[in-house]
Amino acid sequence: MTTYAIRRILQAIPVILILSACLFFLIRLTPGGPLAAYERNPNISRQQLELMRQKLGLDDPLPVQYVRWLGGVLQGDLGMSIKFRRPVAEMILERVPNTALLVGAAFILTLLIALPVGVLSARKPYSFLDYLFTSLSFMGQSVPIYWLGLVMILIFYVWLNNPFSGAPLMPSGGMYSLGGEKNLLDLLWHLVLPVVTLSLAWAAWYSRFLRASMLDVLHEDYIRTARAKGLVERLVIYKHALRNAVIPLVTMMALDLPSLFSGGLYIETIFSWPGMGRLFWDAARTRDYPVLLGIVVINAVLIVAFNILADLLYARLDPRVRYE
Repeated sequence: MTTYAIRRILQAIPVILILSACLFFLIRLTPGGPLAAYERNPNISRQQLELMRQKLGLDDPLPVQYVRWLGGVLQGDLGMSIKFRRPVAEMILERVPNTALLVGAAFILTLLIALPVGVLSARKPYSFLDYLFTSLSFMGQSVPIYWLGLVMILIFYVWLNNPFSGAPLMPSGGMYSLGGEKNLLDLLWHLVLPVVTLSLAWAAWYSRFLRASMLDVLHEDYIRTARAKGLVERLVIYKHALRNAVIPLVTMMALDLPSLFSGGLYIETIFSWPGMGRLFWDAARTRDYPVLLGIVVINAVLIVAFNILADLLYARLDPRVRYE
């Protein structure tokens, strides 16, 4: 297993380099350029723009700019934000804990919803319970997540009020109340709506995927053998069937987690959550290309890393999988 992991990591290095080059050139070739916001400012002269362009190294050929940027990345320097004049790595590191908290809480809640729903639907296919869960999951898959977030705000912030104080029942956004004391309870209270919104969207996909996988596994010979040996049904379902049915789900999670770790873009924007998704949105609006490039490259690295992790988890979940 160790040899396989090292081999996969070495194979990932050229992949990441190729991805970084493609992302760098695509972002730099976007119409407008990094100084587009300054070019529309009448208070900035052409001479000042030229000085800024020279200072940022934008006059050099793109291959030269890429090599210079890559050298900085290898040293932990993702460049300097054009808008805020701050190191990109510093800005991203400030947002990582906020996004990790949001995504981690949503992921845990998703598993608490999707696993029982998927197992119950597979154990009783075409029953009333299965039809109910199927209808709810189809609704969850069909509803856009940004629309669901707006509906959550409309219901719990606009329509419903606290019967004692008359204030909105739930906060509409942010991490803490304005002017209030920053404490854990206030943070958890602001975390409820974005976590529930994100979890409902994930759970709808994962429960349907797990149901289909469980139905295939429950018809396997080793499941019939386990039942014929007299094992308790709960043991058959959760030890033998679920362990094998969840293996395809690992791939799905491995592909979803990196993009969501980069920020649930819609969720963080709608609920004003100061995470990486909100930072990406602000950088896109202001054409802050170094910030955009830093977030996108980190996302690409996470996708490659999580795919390697998913392959390693296969061997843990299924003893038949051997890489060496």
